[in-house]
Amino acid sequence: MLKQRWFMRSLSTILPRAPLSKQILKSEPTAELLEKLCFFKKTQSGIFHMLPAGMKTTDKFIGIIQDKLQTNNDASLVSLSSLSPKSLWQTTDRWANSELFKLKDSKKNEYCLVATCEEDITELMKSFITSYKDMPALVYQVGKKYRDELRPRSGLLRAREFIMMDAYSFASDESDATRMFEDVNKTFLEIFQELKIPVVRAYADSGDIGGDQSIEYHLPLIGGESTILSCNNDSCKHVATDEKALSYPVEEGQFTGDVCVKYGLSEDHTTLVCYYYPKGRQINWNLAKLSVDDDIDSSLRDCSNQEITDLFQKENEDMMFTKVLRVMDSRINSRSNFPDFPLKSYLKNNFGQIDGVSIVTATDGEICGQCNEGTLVSTKSIEVAHTFNLDTKYSKPLSLKFMDRENNSTRLVKMGCYGIGVTRVIASIAELTRDIHGLRWPVAIAPWSVSIVSTPQGKNSETDKNYGKIVSLFKNKDPKLASNIMTNLNRTASMGTNISLSHSIGIPLTIIVGNKSWPRVEIEVRGRRWSGTDICKWEEEYPHLKEEYQWEVNNASPIDPYHEKHIVLHKHVVDVVKLLLQDL
Repeated sequence: MLKQRWFMRSLSTILPRAPLSKQILKSEPTAELLEKLCFFKKTQSGIFHMLPAGMKTTDKFIGIIQDKLQTNNDASLVSLSSLSPKSLWQTTDRWANSELFKLKDSKKNEYCLVATCEEDITELMKSFITSYKDMPALVYQVGKKYRDELRPRSGLLRAREFIMMDAYSFASDESDATRMFEDVNKTFLEIFQELKIPVVRAYADSGDIGGDQSIEYHLPLIGGESTILSCNNDSCKHVATDEKALSYPVEEGQFTGDVCVKYGLSEDHTTLVCYYYPKGRQINWNLAKLSVDDDIDSSLRDCSNQEITDLFQKENEDMMFTKVLRVMDSRINSRSNFPDFPLKSYLKNNFGQIDGVSIVTATDGEICGQCNEGTLVSTKSIEVAHTFNLDTKYSKPLSLKFMDRENNSTRLVKMGCYGIGVTRVIASIAELTRDIHGLRWPVAIAPWSVSIVSTPQGKNSETDKNYGKIVSLFKNKDPKLASNIMTNLNRTASMGTNISLSHSIGIPLTIIVGNKSWPRVEIEVRGRRWSGTDICKWEEEYPHLKEEYQWEVNNASPIDPYHEKHIVLHKHVVDVVKLLLQDL
């Protein structure tokens, strides 16, 4: 008993001592609000300590991820080292990444703190994959990753140290690799459905990770740092990130203003590619490359026009063997105001031109390039997960090979990688669901599902005994739920203080034990329902149980569930709580 009391006191000291002011709850940035409500504690920019409430929320989310991956995909859990040797990253040509934390040991050996683990998992699996019989296989881990963000911001949304689930698939052929990619993506959807949050799946660019197929998961959010574009055509409904989305103007060739140009070179540097597009629009490098069948030197992407033309002329002294390819965005026409051509020496016969393509980032209101019928609608969002079909991007340089059915031992393993930003998801949900009273966690990851509060009357008072009866009911009827109840808020504070504290922390339900209402208790709904106009579970049962449970519902409002209150006979409180939790 002494140990239990010590635990309760120690936990309560790492919770807010009192409710935050309405002004703070309303206007404080979510990152600071999470800190003030004792979920995390910032030590430096982009670096955080995790406190008990934050750990409980994180552990619940990790538990959902592990359960889904192991049940659906028979995934194997590992834990890789956070230190990765320089040699691996040099082999894959990724050591130059400026966001890696790099360090040396006492023997001058160089390492990085892992930002992602494609190199290490590939090297590890060389010891376990030697035959086609060893595949398909899925391996995953949940742990800390590190990224040397130049400008860490928004708390856990862009941190230097963060928790991530990263999984890696291994297959012997393209068919199995595609199937595994699709299966893991189905599992990702189930994971987010468990949280009851409106995550959207969008086709995306593979970026530096590589691969030929990529899908991002986004949480729509005003003020989010990403943009997704959705087609409003019911037969299309295609969703893509702004880096991947293809769009066309409502009317082609109507832009007559100033034109910008971006230069590029072919892989062999014998062709100067000139991308022309309207001033004020942003060139989309992915679309630009596709417009010329991807035969472009991507390493020159960030070079200036002057640097590219200088390199072109330096490497091609005899202009007889060079070509110039002009790529015209579909929005411009011959009457547009083009910039001067930079080369003084060239052959007009060596000029080529591609018209009618889209090479700029899509915007709201343009025509969907997927179906050519619908209109694109842009939405601000936060990216919370990403999956990649890697093919042999990492198995080739790191020589992950296997023996196939014909005893050919030179076949390369086809890989996929899949990541969920655990702490990023938690921060995103906090941003999405917060209101003027504080946080509002989904039950699946709320630090506690229920809190119980009462008026402090002193030890052995009637109220204290009634409080104990409610706690005992949960322990006897549902021990698992009982372990997820906050019973140790500030027991010396007023009932109103503890209710406000419970609401601000984001606990979905608060049970209020009072003297005047006993033997009935009140349940305040704090959680948010995402079911829209659908009937809730409790609404289905309410007509049948109303009389038996002496169950009343006050101030129920589909617009603001915060004001929904249920009053029920105390011996049925566990059943009603379980019904209410199903929708939150």
